[in-house]
Amino acid sequence: MTEFLNGLLAALGGTVLGLFYFAGLWFTLRRLPGHPHPALWIAGSFILRLTVSLSGLYVILGSDRSLTRLGIALLAFLTVRVVLTQRLQLAEKLRS
Repeated sequence: MTEFLNGLLAALGGTVLGLFYFAGLWFTLRRLPGHPHPALWIAGSFILRLTVSLSGLYVILGSDRSLTRLGIALLAFLTVRVVLTQRLQLAEKLRS
């Protein structure tokens, strides 16, 4: 039961980190055209998103260095990418 709960929490953590990372990327790119310093905007956003995501994955890895939890979190992280990409493409098609 504990392993199941750990896996569920890892999936939830990976999902939250994925939402933060990819929604942050989408937000950054949407604001890019009118920004006075686009290179700084992209670099700052990347560093912030990467720092938060890697820190979160390190916490999920835990003190026992469970690669199973890390794998579950990474799978959830990448699943968020696929789902957000599909939803945003669908939203763009509906606007056109």
